[in-house]
This record gives sequence, structure tokens and C-alpha cells, in this order.
Amino acid sequence: MTAPVVSVVVPVLDEEGNLQELHDRVGVALDGIPHELVLVDDGSTDRSVEMIESWIARGEDVGLVKLSRNFGMEVAMSAGLDHARGEYVVLMHADLQDPPELVPEMLAKARAGADVVYTRRIGRDESLIKRQLATAFYKLMERLARTPYQGQAGDFRLMSRRVVAQLRGMPEHRRFLRGMVAWVGFDQVPIEYRRAGRHAGRGASYSALFRLAIEALASFSDVPLALATVAGTAIAVLAGVAAVAIAVATIFGWVSASLGVWTLVALLFLGGVQLVSVGILGRYLARVHEQTLGRPLYVVDRVAGSSGASADAPAGGTTASPSQATPAP
Repeated sequence: MTAPVVSVVVPVLDEEGNLQELHDRVGVALDGIPHELVLVDDGSTDRSVEMIESWIARGEDVGLVKLSRNFGMEVAMSAGLDHARGEYVVLMHADLQDPPELVPEMLAKARAGADVVYTRRIGRDESLIKRQLATAFYKLMERLARTPYQGQAGDFRLMSRRVVAQLRGMPEHRRFLRGMVAWVGFDQVPIEYRRAGRHAGRGASYSALFRLAIEALASFSDVPLALATVAGTAIAVLAGVAAVAIAVATIFGWVSASLGVWTLVALLFLGGVQLVSVGILGRYLARVHEQTLGRPLYVVDRVAGSSGASADAPAGGTTASPSQATPAP
């Protein structure tokens, strides 16, 4: 099977309300450009898989990578990268907040020499709280990340084959793909756009977004560890000064509280700081432990459609049973 010019990789989790519109708009946007739409099902419980399989049955350039369970959006996108066959690979979400109509412009910039064309948001049609939290996160990453960060840039981006090859070779399990792409380097250029509201369905919860932010900080910054050390040192010094001050104040009768009360307050405060520091260390150690287990990044239930021709997939996962793989029509 001839490899397409562009593979559009989309993670799918209960997106039946968005898939038809996504399918139609990608087809119109890339009309005349050989392409495939690689849809990675991340444990959907609605009709998403049934819809995708109906397109495959009609012989359309659509691939399905069905994971054995929900592994999370970052892992689902990684599975899509493993199965994409295109000369260029586009990552985007199924909710149509990122417009497929930008892909031809991104492709033109890539053909002019860019290895990564990422999209930077200059506005969002989302709630005020979500906009403020997103802005705060991007500013925090810009200050703390060890690698240059790309500001208000999400997952929507186009990558050359050599960038995809580098990402596939990265072994980490706790993944933050937009940071990993920035780390790879090469020639990366932005396109600015205003992000639309979600077309249908519900987006990620605030708790899921918070977990993603924590993973991003842990993956690309060791500043939290340094802050824990600084905070512990500062508090130890303050506790020593306070102990001397309390002793002097008690001798001269300036305070009426007993030393036992002040000691209890100091112990509770220092104990809280120690627990926070241990928690930060624990998150980093958990990442090391997970990495040493040697488990695959994901497990594939079955592959169908155009993605079935990807002979070297999967790089980061494993297939539950080779006999379950459906050949490309």
C-alpha cells in the first residue's frame, strides 16, 4: 500500500457526536492530498468504534487502532504515531476545537523546510476559569521547564517523519507529547489561531487536566525538588530564630503562651513541610518505578483499515493477539 502524504492521528474516547463532523471536515480540508485518518479508540463505550468500522468497510482511507482499555490521551496519541504511515503526521483532538482546515497551511510550511509546525492559541472560546487556568499553566511551564517551551501551544501540530521517529524512540511512560516535541528540537515554526469551543460532548475534567499539568512539570522540570529543599532550609532557619525569640520573650515576660504551645505549632508546621517534600520526592520515584517495570506503553486489541499496513508498529505497545488484527481492505 502506498504511504499517504499526511496521516491525521486522533485519540477517541466516546466521541460519537464529533466523529462524523471530524471525518467530513478532514476529507474536505485535505481533498486532493493523499491522506489517512488514524483514529485511536481509547476505551470508548459509545458507538465510536462502530462508526469508524463502517467507514473502513466502505474502503475509505481510515484506520482504527483499538486499545484494550483506556490508557489516557497521551498514550493514545503515541499509539497513533506508531501506526501512522504518512510522510507527515498531524496530531489533533476529536472535539474540533482545533480546525482541520489549518492542515494544508501547516503542510505548506513543512514542505518549505519546517520539521514541526505547531499551533499557538491567541484566543479561546472557553469558560473564563478554564482560560485563566490554562494561561497560568503555560506561564508556569515557560518559567520552570528545562527545555524551551512554546507558550499557548497544544497538541495540534504537524511533524515530519524524522520527528515522529524520535518520539517513537522515547521510552518514558508518563508522557507529555507537546513537551517531548519541543525537546526534540529541529526547525519548529508556529501558526497562530483562535481555538473554538468543543463541537459536542464533554471535554476533559479539571482533575484530569490537573494530573496532566503535574506530569508535565515532573517530566520537564526538577524545580519542584529544588523548591522543596529551599523551603525546608528556610523553614528550619525560621524555626531556629523563632525558638531563640520565644526563649528571650519568655525570660523577659513578653509572652504568656507556654513553650509547649509554641513547640507544638512549630512541630505541626515542620511536619507539614516534610510531608509535602516527601510527596514531591514520591512522585519522581513513582515515575522511576513505573519505568523499571518494563511494561509496554499500551496494549492493542485490534487494528483495522489503512493503519493495518504499518509493518513496523507498534513501537511502544504490544498487540494482544496477532490473529485479531484486521487486514487493510
